[in-house]
Amino acid sequence: MYSDADAAALYDILNPWGPSDDFYLSHVMASTSVLDVGCGTGMLLHRARERGHTGRLCGIDPDDASLDRARTRDDITWVEGRAEDMEWERKFELTIMASNAFQVFVTNDQLHSALSAIRRALTPGGKFVFGTRNPLVRAWEGWTPEHATDVVDHRGRALRVSHYVESVNGDVVTFTETTATREGETLRVDAGSLRFLDTENLDEFLHEAGLEVEVRYGDWSRAPFTATSDNIVTVARPRPVTVV
Repeated sequence: MYSDADAAALYDILNPWGPSDDFYLSHVMASTSVLDVGCGTGMLLHRARERGHTGRLCGIDPDDASLDRARTRDDITWVEGRAEDMEWERKFELTIMASNAFQVFVTNDQLHSALSAIRRALTPGGKFVFGTRNPLVRAWEGWTPEHATDVVDHRGRALRVSHYVESVNGDVVTFTETTATREGETLRVDAGSLRFLDTENLDEFLHEAGLEVEVRYGDWSRAPFTATSDNIVTVARPRPVTVV
């Protein structure tokens, strides 16, 4: 078997620092108070401290094994919990959601609750920065055992990680991730679902939560978004309240 702690360590190996992290870090370093929603193992906030960030940094994630790795730094606040349950009000200049974590909210109620909580947590003039995969590119069609990844984990074990799409129901893709030895012995199978929202529906959810798009990109180098962009990268801000 492969433990939750092992899986958290393997996640960092499978997802090394890349252009998306540089993008988010640029926003973090420009903000005095930052909330990382779905912070995982805390790699992004760790790097911010290493680069000299002296302000308030806070990460929240529901996975305890990932937070155990994040807590190797105690100069950052780590909270075990879900975005939908956050109760901060006007505490953070910036809220980020990296690694396509935005897609885990597969129901309307989950997404609305999460976005509303993020809106409440932002200070006036604050920003919410996040990315999600562009459904028009249909990335899930490449999530097949034939596209498995061979990797050596933190204990020196040679592993193979593969994906299999179980179903596509509207804009929700349900899949399994299998971690196995190179010889084919299955060590762990994780199931998950991700939601692929287009820009029209995405903006509707943002609007309902009191947010609006400030700028949108199609990749991590800030190129304009097009129908063929792999990602929908959004910088949103609280929508001004209309006084009648």
